[in-house]
Amino acid sequence: MLIYPNINPIALELGPLKVHWYGVMYLLAFLCAWGLASYRAKQRTGWGSEMVSDLIFYGALGVVIGGRIGYVLFYEFDQFLAHPLWLFQVWTGGMSFHGGFIGVMLAMILWCRKYQKTWFQTMDFIAPCVPTGLMFGRIGNFIGGELYGREVTDPNYPFGMIFPTDPLHLVRHPSQIYQALCEGLLLFIILWWFSSKPRPRMAVSALFLAGYGVARFVMEFFREPDADQGYILFGWMTKGQMLSLPMIIIGILLIFWAYKQKIYDWGNTQKT
Repeated sequence: MLIYPNINPIALELGPLKVHWYGVMYLLAFLCAWGLASYRAKQRTGWGSEMVSDLIFYGALGVVIGGRIGYVLFYEFDQFLAHPLWLFQVWTGGMSFHGGFIGVMLAMILWCRKYQKTWFQTMDFIAPCVPTGLMFGRIGNFIGGELYGREVTDPNYPFGMIFPTDPLHLVRHPSQIYQALCEGLLLFIILWWFSSKPRPRMAVSALFLAGYGVARFVMEFFREPDADQGYILFGWMTKGQMLSLPMIIIGILLIFWAYKQKIYDWGNTQKT
């Protein structure tokens, strides 16, 4: 069994100012995305540093606003109906990837209007830069001892862990680390490799959709369902899996459509 490191959730404390590790992970996520996007911009024509900076800014707003609204609507709608102003109490915690993803998609519409890019050109450009942010986010979950895994049933399983935030003190899967590696690092490697060569428009975005959807769907089998949600369908499907299914289906369909259309935005195979 692994020993939970018991990291102080507060990374830095200066008088009344308290900087939490979760906030640090968000900062690292945005900085990493900016660095990767800046590198990609140098490999493409028609992309500049100001465009990248604005792209990350718009994306950050989409993540934070969409993530909060998505969490409230998808997971705590009853709480919102009872106390509508609770939506703005971001310090109480609560963010949703699927809500953040929708927020980013909407924010990219505004960015595309400003810089005269098509929506899929933009999403194909930024998609490979996203998984590292997901990785940092899950590390933040792990440090905070939240969103831990289901109970380990195999007594010989070497990666079980007891989380101090678990009132039952059960040996559980460190699912946050599983997700950081699968939804974050592994997906990043796949997307970075795939996007390093000319691909038809929509293909990179579609691979991100399908890839994240599959990774999240599988990882949910190791993650403890939210106490107020439980299993949504069939006695085993969680809310995260239900929200990921459309991503998988749409992603697969878009991959086929992209290769049928064969519109390339860069490389020797570029077409109009």
